[in-house]
Amino acid sequence: MTDPYLTVRDVTKRFGGFTALDGVSLDIQPGEFVCFLGPSGCGKTTLLRAISGLDVQTAGEIRQGGRDISRLPIGQRDFGIVFQSYALFPNLSIRANVAYGLENRGKPRAQIDARVAEMLDLVGLADQARKHPSQLSGGQQQRVAIARALAPAPGLLLLDEPLSALDARVRARLRGEIRDLQRRLGITTIMVTHDQEEALTMSDRIVVMNRGRIEQIGTPTAIYDRPATPFVADFVGKMNAFAGHVSTAEEVDIGATRLRCAPTAIAAGQPVTVCIRPEEVAIRDLGGVGANVLEAEVAALDFVGTHFAARLAVPGTSFDLTVDLPVGEARAMDIVIGHRLRVGLPPDRLRVYARAA
Repeated sequence: MTDPYLTVRDVTKRFGGFTALDGVSLDIQPGEFVCFLGPSGCGKTTLLRAISGLDVQTAGEIRQGGRDISRLPIGQRDFGIVFQSYALFPNLSIRANVAYGLENRGKPRAQIDARVAEMLDLVGLADQARKHPSQLSGGQQQRVAIARALAPAPGLLLLDEPLSALDARVRARLRGEIRDLQRRLGITTIMVTHDQEEALTMSDRIVVMNRGRIEQIGTPTAIYDRPATPFVADFVGKMNAFAGHVSTAEEVDIGATRLRCAPTAIAAGQPVTVCIRPEEVAIRDLGGVGANVLEAEVAALDFVGTHFAARLAVPGTSFDLTVDLPVGEARAMDIVIGHRLRVGLPPDRLRVYARAA
């Protein structure tokens, strides 16, 4: 197996009495696109700043390409960085902004001109070189920031919430452009984001963080389909969650309702959180669901374009299910508020997590 390009070992960062990072360890492979994902204050930006040297860790080791960079000053580290705010020089032309890092390194003029032209062509802004940042759109300015970060040919690209200041349409377009660019260049990339859609669509692997620790590392598919903790289950995608207890190795009780589930090692009688995603609740072909069929009533129904988001109440129980109903099926079944229907909770889609009593 290829040696990791970036290794983080037991990294801790304290600000006075507050621990922002608590013994974080991870490996990132050469050419990999990794997203640090989590809510505000989870430590993702602090970890990025430790890797860059902008905010050196209190303890722990960071190695890049086999070199210990744990205490190196910023100027001796090999990375390019793009910030949410673009951080372009407003008084410089686009060409001069991209050339800035190369000029600071004392590169020959001919080499700088050739590299700037290459980078602007790479991000589709070759015809904007003489303009100033204020003359470009937000999306174009972010492309300039990316070109500037890539101009010195760094081994590592760091993206700190680079799309959050843009509107939704521009954000969606730039997601694809950044991912395509990263694949073409093969540059190892870390992106900080709180946007789960960005993380799921752009990354090779996602590092989900919470309260200064890593909750789970995995591919987008693994994170979404097999969340390791209730936090990951709730934060990535939408999830129905119910408090219950284990009845047997393959059954859980939620109030007076008993449901079959995949085998669990949690002991009988232990409190658990039982989760299922809205799109996994079955409304047709319930034969394979087994005993997990419930009679429900539509309490709320919201049209969101690709589907109806329905809230279902299960009479006589504590259940209150959120379900995604495909538009075609909802209309074919004439589902409206007050409509009664049978729904199934597939046992293999129920996720069972231990819960503190």
